Amino acid sequence: MTRFSPSAPRPRFGGRAVTPYPYTHHGIQLRFISFYFLPVVLALYFSCVTFGRLRNWILLAASLFFYTWGEGEYVVIMLVSILANYLFGIWIYKAHERSNAKRQMAVAITFNLLLLIIFKYTNFLVANCNTVLSEFGLPTMTVGAVHLPIGISFFTFHCISYLMDIYRRQTPPQMSLPNTALYISLFPQLVAGPIIRYKDIASQITHRTVGLERFSQGINRFVIGLGKKVLIANVVGLPADKIFAIPSEHLTTPVAWLGILCYTLQIYFDFSGYSDMAIGLGHMFGFKFMENFNYPYISRSIQEFWRRWHISLSTWFRDYLYIPLGGNRCSQSRMYFNLVTVFFLCGLWHGASWNFVIWGMFHGLFSVIERFPLAKRVTQGPRLIAHAYTLLVVMVAWVFFRAESLPVALSYIKAMAGFAQGSGVEWHVGLFLNPKVAIVLAAALIGATPVIPWIKGLRTRVLAMRRLGPVALDDGVEALVSLVVMPAVFILCAMSLASGTHNPFIYFQF
Repeated sequence: MTRFSPSAPRPRFGGRAVTPYPYTHHGIQLRFISFYFLPVVLALYFSCVTFGRLRNWILLAASLFFYTWGEGEYVVIMLVSILANYLFGIWIYKAHERSNAKRQMAVAITFNLLLLIIFKYTNFLVANCNTVLSEFGLPTMTVGAVHLPIGISFFTFHCISYLMDIYRRQTPPQMSLPNTALYISLFPQLVAGPIIRYKDIASQITHRTVGLERFSQGINRFVIGLGKKVLIANVVGLPADKIFAIPSEHLTTPVAWLGILCYTLQIYFDFSGYSDMAIGLGHMFGFKFMENFNYPYISRSIQEFWRRWHISLSTWFRDYLYIPLGGNRCSQSRMYFNLVTVFFLCGLWHGASWNFVIWGMFHGLFSVIERFPLAKRVTQGPRLIAHAYTLLVVMVAWVFFRAESLPVALSYIKAMAGFAQGSGVEWHVGLFLNPKVAIVLAAALIGATPVIPWIKGLRTRVLAMRRLGPVALDDGVEALVSLVVMPAVFILCAMSLASGTHNPFIYFQF
């Protein structure tokens, strides 16, 4: 048994610290997914032309192998969760015949939350309890390092939404254990979402088709996501990691702003890239997953930001927590309490660290403030001011999300505010902003806004006004993108991945 303290050294995950408690992590390499695992699974899947059920078995086997490759024996945790929630679903459904099934639902939710708490929050809770105990001179507790399984937050939320939909009688339970297992473990969205509701995918588990056009769309979407991750997120992530590693006494204001700009773009292209890959893989296997991002950095308020950022998570909290708490159908004070509670749990869901809690509460605070008349003048006023306000709040909040500790975060924000202590001699912008990073930053800033869809829509309208056959021309442009641009992006990604650098997705930790 090993004793842990809040001051224990913080492990690194892909160049950044993610939790104050050490745990081992096998990791799932992007190169393995793209060049080995996926081609084999696709070949096996489409070799079964007339055997629909066999295709589900292939996907299930592939999903379990995928998770086992990254987590080894910890796949047992997910298997236990699958079996338990399969039985819980049937139990709740049958209980509705004679009661409201509240007791059964409470048992099922408690099981899922306990599973999450044990494997994700044990060390965090023990360390904080030890801090309190030591203040009173009482003996502290000891606990071994509890491993954090990849994606446990995601598949636990899948299970809870499955049970909630059955409890609300929005869908019957899945009577097939293999099909239940496929829903929970489906590898494209297993470790980092999007969070898929069972009621939205139930019919697709048993009946789905994949045409050539849809498969082609899936490939394009997968390559777009791969390009976001490899060609943008990984590139801007390098200066972000280096800048956040600079001691606070050497940090300067321009370098601090460059670091948070790089991280702001890194986390968006990293996570939206994974979501694009998951959605693309879904298309390739006949599934339709919900969109998870809608240009969040163009938002004019924090409320709008959460309608555009990680949509599957924000709607999950809205439907399964905020509305059951009363939502906005109650007094103002109760509504504010509901908002703060949701964002507190949203922050805690992201990680067992006070930094994540503060990040969530920071967003919750501004979500409440924006409901006051003075704040509404900002968010509903001139577009430029509203955008600037929202980006400032989001970027300051990302400091807490990225920094290794609360003191580091506060020192970093202090430097951003102009109270930096660095001389600019040892660490200056020129050390990080080379031509490659500058070009990628420019591309990222464009890609984070709907400039390209806007240009496409404008071109279509102009061609329609001139009666020049916009449909045919659009088809020609899409064919050019599929035949030239996408292969070029894929080749560039392959060249980058061939270097052997291990860059896991940021959200794999959650």
